[in-house]
Amino acid sequence: MLRFTLKRLAIAALVALTVSLVSFGLTYLSGDPAVSLAGEGATQADIDVIRKRFGFDQSIPVQYMNWAGRVLTGDFGDSYYFGAPVSQLLAERFPQTAKLGIFAIVFAIVVSIPLGILAAIHQNRTVDRFALALGTIGQATPSFWLALMLVWLFSVKLRWLPVSGSQTLVHFILPSIVLGYYAVPSMLRLCRAGMIEALQSDYVRTARAKGLLPSSVLFGHAIRNSILPVISVAAVEFGFLLGGSVVIESVFGIKGIGLLAWESIARNDFPTIQAIVLVYAMLYVWLTFLADMANAWLDPRIRMS
Repeated sequence: MLRFTLKRLAIAALVALTVSLVSFGLTYLSGDPAVSLAGEGATQADIDVIRKRFGFDQSIPVQYMNWAGRVLTGDFGDSYYFGAPVSQLLAERFPQTAKLGIFAIVFAIVVSIPLGILAAIHQNRTVDRFALALGTIGQATPSFWLALMLVWLFSVKLRWLPVSGSQTLVHFILPSIVLGYYAVPSMLRLCRAGMIEALQSDYVRTARAKGLLPSSVLFGHAIRNSILPVISVAAVEFGFLLGGSVVIESVFGIKGIGLLAWESIARNDFPTIQAIVLVYAMLYVWLTFLADMANAWLDPRIRMS
């Protein structure tokens, strides 16, 4: 187990280094950042002033080391557009994104696990085909199109739910459904496959041979053993959902990190973009590491190594 943990930590460290290099490279994605910040009609003198002010006159390795050193202390610099520390912007916007992500993953779990269990119990029947069709549609449906359709139906036509905003929990119903639906297909198929394998296992057949009630066999043996991997994968899916909130927050006007990323990209706000990419990536790396550790504890072969 110790060797497995050290290996995963080493991989996480390499991924973090790679992500930091990619995040830093975003500054030069559109060419000379000093020219981009100066805007059209700027003179060479103006460009030189900006280059010196933001340290673009130094070598790229030196700029990276200075940037990485500040990031390690939690200093992401100041936003070019908002004129505020990027860390402050992230702290203000992250609660909205975290709330949306939590509601979305809860929706995905509530939908995918019961459907996966029912699909496995009624394999190759109507319920199974419905569950698989729902998963296929979820993979093929663009999130922005689904968001617009739900807004048109529940907000414009039926007037049951608000169109946009994040003032109350009701405002999060539609965006949580749209965002969470993205994670349903993979979790549903994993739960279905795990349940089918569990129902055909020796310990379930033994439990049935002992005369246990079908409900006891189902809930006490099959579901308990097949649902644990789904919960582990849910941690990884949660990271995906947070990263995929850019479009959803833009459609529903939720002032989270996703909308902040959209605004920063539109205005070439490089420090904010760098910080968002780095924070999202590191959060995903951390969630993946936790999921790997959870799966390792479930596997006796790894746990005893």
